[in-house]
Amino acid sequence: MAQAYVTETGSGGSGPDRQGSRLRRLADGWRGDRGIWRRGIVTAAVAVLLALVMLFHAQIPNGIGNLGSLIETFLPWLGVLIPVLFVIGFVRKSATALIAVLLPAVIWTGSFGGLITTKSSGTGGDLTVATHNVNAENADPAGTARDVAASGADVVALEELTADAVPTYEKALAGTYKYHSVQGTVGLWSKYPLTDTLPVDIKLGWTRAMRTTVNSPKGEVAVYVAHLPSVRVKLDAGFTANQRDASADALGEAIAGERVSKVVLLGDLNGTMNDRALNAVTSQMRSTQGAAGDGFGFSWPASFPMARIDQIMVKGVEPVSSWTLPETGSDHLPIAARVEL
Repeated sequence: MAQAYVTETGSGGSGPDRQGSRLRRLADGWRGDRGIWRRGIVTAAVAVLLALVMLFHAQIPNGIGNLGSLIETFLPWLGVLIPVLFVIGFVRKSATALIAVLLPAVIWTGSFGGLITTKSSGTGGDLTVATHNVNAENADPAGTARDVAASGADVVALEELTADAVPTYEKALAGTYKYHSVQGTVGLWSKYPLTDTLPVDIKLGWTRAMRTTVNSPKGEVAVYVAHLPSVRVKLDAGFTANQRDASADALGEAIAGERVSKVVLLGDLNGTMNDRALNAVTSQMRSTQGAAGDGFGFSWPASFPMARIDQIMVKGVEPVSSWTLPETGSDHLPIAARVEL
């Protein structure tokens, strides 16, 4: 009987040798390509421009449609362009583009890389606070109130309250919070006594901010609740934020004059910590999310959060942890933080 012998050559293998040969062929192909530095100039230019925008965003003028503030509101999302540019540079076999993409990658990592991981200590803290823009058109205010109360917060701030819905919130929260005050369209519910409560004038003509003293077991804490004016992006007017900016200045002035050393600000500021228009507030307070948060903590819109425009900020208080709460019947997500007094 005839027998056939087949000699294995290894050319059909899939081990390290075959993978190494593929990499060598790829490297040899790139080394032999004289256009590797000439291709991808446009991609490289876009990468450099992206790096400059992220690095010098504070110098982008607001004179034309508040462009600077608009970019700063969604600044972290510019990072989405980095892998896109990398893929384009790789497909084009452009060393120039790939090297240029390193610039925005390094800048984005330095600015926002620390937000990817949690900074929460997980333990400790004397006071848990929460804030939620409940949405004036909320179809289930009672359910929203129960959801926020279930967070275990000692102090809860609510914004965008309507006169018709206030009794529903008061009834739903009465069993958890003995003390509360509603000023205009904002309110505060607390497990601890409130004193020196009054509205705060943020230059709107009606009340959308308040201040009170929470008498906690660890001492007095001045708590501000604010809902700054909404902003819009319009083709004919750009980022319409002038009224919000003026209100932010007024709020910052009120907080700067606060006599109690421990201060907490809760509310919907319709702006992020990167937005220079909120400097009157952000320059004197710390974000609990930035100091001790879990991830980016985006809070709006609730269906697909893209920006953290709801804020918890502190002064004279140490953030321990900060997080976003589950979706309710609002278009915003509630947020919470635990602080050390």
